[in-house]
Parts: sequence; C-alpha cells; structure tokens
Amino acid sequence: MSSNCCRPAAMPLILACSGGSNVGQATNQVALELTREGRGKMFCLAGLGGDIAGIIKTVREAGETDGVIVLDGCALGCAKGIMERAGLPLGTYLVATDLGIEKVKDSQLLVRQEDVDKLKAAAIGGARA
Repeated sequence: MSSNCCRPAAMPLILACSGGSNVGQATNQVALELTREGRGKMFCLAGLGGDIAGIIKTVREAGETDGVIVLDGCALGCAKGIMERAGLPLGTYLVATDLGIEKVKDSQLLVRQEDVDKLKAAAIGGARA
C-alpha cells in the first residue's frame, strides 16, 4: 500500500500576472476559477515581488511538493521575471498570448470567457497530478 494513500491531492499554488490588459486580467480570472474549483490555490505574486520572506518560502516549498502554476498575460513576462528574481523555478508556465489570445489594451479590460477557458485548460493540462 502506498504511504501517501490518505494524503490530500496535490494543490498547486497559482501565481497570476493580473496586469492592466485583457490577457493579464484573464490570468487573474483563471487563478480565481481554479481556486474556486479546488484545482489550485491562488497565491500572492506581489508578495514575491515585494521580497516577503514567508511568501517566498511558501512558493519554494510548493514547487518541491504540490507544484506552482505561473500565468503571464503577454511576452513581457512580468510574472516570470518576479519568479526569477526571487530565485524560484517556474513550474508550469503559460503565457496567454502564446495560446493565441490577443492582447487588447482598452479602458474596459474586456475579458472573454472563451479566453479564460482556453488558458484554464492549458493550466490544468500542464499541472502536476
């Protein structure tokens, strides 16, 4: 019998760009939806950028156990840069625009559910089981 038969399923941390465009907001929406569905736990990317020791430690430990999903909106790679600056591995890394989701800078930050669904499926598919 496996020694981890009664351990809860892996719960990856989700770090989302949440930037000021539709694709950044789509990554935020994906993190919210995956958290609500119990497929991961949204976590504080800003805390990593702020060099908060406890947050860095939590993300490092998650990367060694349950996994980390990092979502960037576009090729600027702000979330990736924050992870690298903190010395943390990316784990599952996705960029919304790499999935064919067009970045639109507008005052209404229109996030289309079909874009959220596409990014969410890719995030689920790339995460450790």
